[in-house]
Amino acid sequence: MDAGSLIRKKRDGGRLSEKEIRSMIRGYVDGSVPDYQMAAFLMAVFFTGMTPEETGFLTSSMIASGESITIRDPGGPLIDKHSTGGVGDKVSLVLAPLAAACGVRVPMMSGRSLGHTGGTLDKLESIPGYSTNLDADRFAECVRRVGYAMIGQSRSVVPADRKLYALRDVTATVESVPLIVSSIISKKCAEGADGFVFDVKTGSGAFMKEESRARELAVGLCSAAEALGKKAAAVITSMDDPLGRCVGNFLEVRESVRCLRDEGPEDLKEVVVRLTAWMIVLAETSPSLEQAESICLQRLADGSAYERFIENVRFQGGDTAVVESTEKGPRAAIVRTVESGRSGWVRAVDAYTVGMAATHLGAGRLSKDDAVLPAVGVEVLKRRGDRVDKGEPICVVHAEDGERYERAEALVREAYALSEEPAEAAGSLIREEICVGRNRS
Repeated sequence: MDAGSLIRKKRDGGRLSEKEIRSMIRGYVDGSVPDYQMAAFLMAVFFTGMTPEETGFLTSSMIASGESITIRDPGGPLIDKHSTGGVGDKVSLVLAPLAAACGVRVPMMSGRSLGHTGGTLDKLESIPGYSTNLDADRFAECVRRVGYAMIGQSRSVVPADRKLYALRDVTATVESVPLIVSSIISKKCAEGADGFVFDVKTGSGAFMKEESRARELAVGLCSAAEALGKKAAAVITSMDDPLGRCVGNFLEVRESVRCLRDEGPEDLKEVVVRLTAWMIVLAETSPSLEQAESICLQRLADGSAYERFIENVRFQGGDTAVVESTEKGPRAAIVRTVESGRSGWVRAVDAYTVGMAATHLGAGRLSKDDAVLPAVGVEVLKRRGDRVDKGEPICVVHAEDGERYERAEALVREAYALSEEPAEAAGSLIREEICVGRNRS
């Protein structure tokens, strides 16, 4: 089919058939539809949307574009988690070993940085030697032996999404609900999981700024998963502030290790424990969310989740010495504190702006072909509700050169909003929970 006519039809609000969508996706994968035409198609979808039926066609077309992974005799129920992306969102690094320690098997196919948000693969690959490029057999073996595996998309598994993911990042089409749903569900179905837990972020640092849009996405993800015969739950979590205190690849690995040692920040721990508890519930190894949370807390306290993390790093080729003693890890050339220009109470630390500071430092990508730097990023010292005096450090910037440091410093200062009156701390990050047609608020 002529790609131009399909772009025009979608641009004008028309509904595409399964044959038309499959033709567009097949053409993009085989190269007969070039980047510029697919970029136009993505923008048309961004502005005119897709019906649930069209989204289903797009998802199935993407799954059909490549191979699927089968994990035989995994040793436990296969449940995965996916985040829609946030700033300082290192949840997967803690959640996967924690879930494995709780008896759940986690086949996790993750992504790279997207826009102002970090990527799980980039964080893991900041551990020297760590490989996210496992073939299907090694992936399955890692799940069976360790309890979880972390990989990226190979050229043979959902190649359509691999190409579209990179293109969406640089064409300002990330926030489209149909594109997000089809991207996530196609990957999750291809990796062989029986159920999924979705962490849907909302707020300044999320792609879904408004909670109503986040709920639309959460319902869309659960509905699409259930239509394909999978168990699903979604937790809507706040992303107005950076999650935890570290934003940047190895900086977030360090913070993840602290969390696995039960020494991490409370906001990160809250989100990790709730999402892992939902995975346990979907796996039907615990009758209630409350009991599942109790199990999670035990596994953090007794060190078994941390031990699973070390096993996984070893299996996937990473240097375990670097995660056992994180001061041995990558270090930026410039490490400087940023001091407050005045006294007051921290009213907000804008997650989006901090995320952009980290991206400009090289923790993410400003263009499709940018290299990602492992050691750069931002450490948030003062958070919402904290008192700060003039000249007191509010954050630490890790940079590779002075020019990038100056740009990041300006953005960090812009992210902080101070008030003369005391400000409240962020509180719970859990906004709403959705599972099989019933809500928990």
